[in-house]
Amino acid sequence: MSLPPGLRLPVDVVLARPVAQIPAPTALPGGCSYELKFDGFRCVIARDGAQVSLWSRRGTDLTSAFPEISAAAEQLASGTVLDAEIVIWTAGRLDFGSLQERMGRGPRKAAQHARVHPASAAVFDVLATGGDDVRAMPFSLRRALLEDLAALWRPPLNLSPTTSDVDEAREWFETYIVAGVEGLVVKGADQPYRGGQRDWLKVKHRSTVDVVCAAVIGPRTAPEQVVAGLPVNGHLRIVGRTGPLNPVARRALADVLRAPMGEHPWPAVVPAGEFGRFGRERGPVELTRVNPVVVEVSADAAWSGSSYRHLLRFVRLRPELHPMDLVAPAATSGNASLE
Repeated sequence: MSLPPGLRLPVDVVLARPVAQIPAPTALPGGCSYELKFDGFRCVIARDGAQVSLWSRRGTDLTSAFPEISAAAEQLASGTVLDAEIVIWTAGRLDFGSLQERMGRGPRKAAQHARVHPASAAVFDVLATGGDDVRAMPFSLRRALLEDLAALWRPPLNLSPTTSDVDEAREWFETYIVAGVEGLVVKGADQPYRGGQRDWLKVKHRSTVDVVCAAVIGPRTAPEQVVAGLPVNGHLRIVGRTGPLNPVARRALADVLRAPMGEHPWPAVVPAGEFGRFGRERGPVELTRVNPVVVEVSADAAWSGSSYRHLLRFVRLRPELHPMDLVAPAATSGNASLE
């Protein structure tokens, strides 16, 4: 049995828009279903005849990068398409760094890595089963179908847990942060699966941290974004950037930003990849380097050990702090420098 005609891979997945608090049970059509937001790679898993394929949300073929998931997907019936998160657990905690190491490796290297750091899939939705496209069904019915399918699975395919009890969801939110879970994803029981639409909600753990603003994007007199740095392994490293600044933040920063004095730790131009998946630019990014000042930002739990993988939010200036006073969340021992 093959995939339904309307499901040509890669397929657009449903997205989630951020909210500040855990939504009330009635916030979405049909009532809310709460799920854990795992820190991994979003992946569509498909079985078409004898062929298994894995696709990222951006249309990258992940089949050879995760041979253990591809092998596990052979237990699916043909005509099945699942939405999942690929994760790696190390010592009881989600390990995004090991996931990143898979990318760009050949099949042999990926297989070696799979033996040392095996991945698993937390499956949370079904797009097709038995060759039938079920995306038009409400989530409550898709979830029931998914639970029936999952009853026959063996790891590393796993059914992601869900609850309609907001109190239990709050408990999950607070409890699982120690395991690296980013927060919650919330779906409406009556919602169909509309690929490319931000129909779901997500609430993530956030905390305020102090970072060094040693450059901005845009002119010093009207900065558009802060380029954030922290001491990592003894050097001031670029660790992320904020989203677009509001007018109040622009004015506050413009009042204190000064041209750098002496040698600056960062180049005037950096590759777009310096900002990871939040580097929308296709080519190099020009930095407006400034004399380093400390600012407070809001960050989620996605610290890789050397950078923030998600956009930061500017909170306020911290003029009372010196850049040399800061310590990265996972900084190694030793004194940091601006060289």
